[in-house]
Amino acid sequence: MAKAKRAIRFAEKEYQENLDRARDLSTLGAAIVASFEEKNSLDQEDIKKLDKVEKLAKGIRRAAGGSEDDSEMEKPPTDMNAAVKMLGDLSHSLKEKVEKTPKHVISAAVIDEANVLLELIRIVRILPSKV
Repeated sequence: MAKAKRAIRFAEKEYQENLDRARDLSTLGAAIVASFEEKNSLDQEDIKKLDKVEKLAKGIRRAAGGSEDDSEMEKPPTDMNAAVKMLGDLSHSLKEKVEKTPKHVISAAVIDEANVLLELIRIVRILPSKV
């Protein structure tokens, strides 16, 4: 009986951590967008936030049952302005999907969205950082 309770507590803790990751990711995504809108470029601090977003997205994907998967975006953004806006939108959308996903569910939607966000981060890194 104690083993089952421990497993339930562990699963609950994992679920809470994933919700926290999703909320942090959404907050960072919004901060990157706001910073970019203010300066029309990404500075070193924004790049650090982008690294954190990447780490959080990978954690969310892993918790949702996903693993490494290089997915190609159907219509990748071609300029930094569009890419940063998409980053903000995806960060928020991913948070909402994680919040709506019940515990113990492998969510293809969360995994797919995390993969798209990770691909977008790669694109943001290669685009010119100034507009």
